[in-house]
Parts: sequence; structure tokens; C-alpha cells
Amino acid sequence: MGEFYVVATPIGNLSDFSHRATEVLQSVDLILAEDTRRTAKLMNAFDVKTPLKSLHSHNEDSRIPEVLGRLDEGKTVALVSDAGTPLISDPGDRLLNSVIGSGHELYPIPGPSAILPALVASGFSCVPFSFLGFIPKKGRQRRQVLSRLISSTDTIVLFESPNRLLALMEDFVASGQRDRNLVVAREMTKIHEEFFRGTASETLEYFRGKKIKGEITVVVAPAKKEDEGITEDKLVAAEILSEAYLYRGISPSEVARKVSTILGVSKNIMYQMVQHQLERFEKETSS
Repeated sequence: MGEFYVVATPIGNLSDFSHRATEVLQSVDLILAEDTRRTAKLMNAFDVKTPLKSLHSHNEDSRIPEVLGRLDEGKTVALVSDAGTPLISDPGDRLLNSVIGSGHELYPIPGPSAILPALVASGFSCVPFSFLGFIPKKGRQRRQVLSRLISSTDTIVLFESPNRLLALMEDFVASGQRDRNLVVAREMTKIHEEFFRGTASETLEYFRGKKIKGEITVVVAPAKKEDEGITEDKLVAAEILSEAYLYRGISPSEVARKVSTILGVSKNIMYQMVQHQLERFEKETSS
């Protein structure tokens, strides 16, 4: 039977690549990589001559029979990601399930990942914590994830693309989380490594107008007691109800008080949500 290895690669600094990982990649018969050009640079740096083949979301299903065939022949195959630990918001889970289901030996080779460095550097409680990967871009699924973020008593770690970071912070503010503490870890282990620590509103102000680059991991502090228990349904209802009251000409403070009383949502959260809605109304009327 063949052997399949899941090998973690550096998220930036090549010195984080382990000796064991190097040995495995040098000894296997094939390496599967999401971006073969990027992986080729790593292989050149560590004198790895093993053949490379691509494995990404568009060809994963078609690669499975080929990989299983090689393993049936007693060959060894390794899977790497562009950076960090494979399968963490990367393709490969269907292949791995097929390898396991076929009875082949599977060996994880641990190493770098953006999740734990960002978590321990955040200063927030590390246990318990939840990892959400890249959150949905829009729609009901995004609202569900935001609702979970708002009410979670765990520290939350998530990935975000540079061009969507501001939108995430705007959604935090709109959901009444202006003062929620978080850390934005950018370009970890690289030359331009940065940890920005602040509230959602401070983060929005800091990054607004900047050309945001690099890999980004966001760590969100656990919810305060008053923020617990805000379901997605309550969040959506609060948005709809407060907008309706504002259109009727009721004062922002009265809207916050009314919706807070009706839905049992923190008045502070409602006040911040109403302020964000007012800002949006002003933009709409001025454009």
C-alpha cells in the first residue's frame, strides 16, 4: 500500500520549514500543490527534485483516481498548500477522504499555520477558540457568520482578503460591534509583519485609505456579557425595525430605545447600529 503525506509549508519565513518536512518532500514520488509555480520556489530553496502536479478546486475530483492508482502501486504522494497547513481553507479534503477510505496510510507532517501564531499573539483567551476560515462574501450565510461572531464567547480566528477587510469592519460597526476588540495580523513571519490591535471602529479608521496588502488573519475577542445571545434573526429584525422607525422620522436615540425594548437587544448595540444606518442614509441622499 502507498503512503500519503500532508505537509505544512512556511507562511512566509523559509526558516520555519522543518527538517522532517524537507526529507519527506525529497523522498516521495509526487508532490501535489495548489500553485506549482509557488511551490517550485520553495523546492528550489531546499533542493527538492520531486515531480510536481497541481491540485486545486477545479481539478481535485479528476486527480483522485490518478492519486489512488499511484498509491495502489505502492508509490508515495505528498500534499502541500501554497503556505501553511494543507486543507485549512485550501482544497484537498475530498482527496484526503478518498485516500483514507481506500485504506492507505496517511501521515500529517506538522508545521506552520497562520491560525495559532495570530491567536497567541492576540492577547485574547486561547481556550476555547473557534476558527471560521474565510467568511462568506454576502447574503444569508454571511449574516449567519456575523451573528455567530457577535454572540460568541470563544475567541474567533478567521481569514480575510485585503480587499474585503474594510467591508468586514463596516459590518462589525453596523452590527453594533463598534467597540469590539480585535487584532489584525498581516504578513506574519515576513519582512512587513504587522499586528494592529484596537476596536472594530479603530481598525476601520486605521486601514481606511490605505492600500492593504498581504495575507491577513483576524482575531476577534470573546463577546462581552451584554452581547451574548444575539441571534441572526434578532440581528436582522433589529435592522429592519430600526430602519422603519428612522424613515418615520423618529429620533435615533428613541429608535435605539424602542428596538432595544422590543427585541431585548442591548441599547448600546442598537445605538451603534442606528448611527451606522444614519451614515448610510446620508450617503444615499447625497449621491
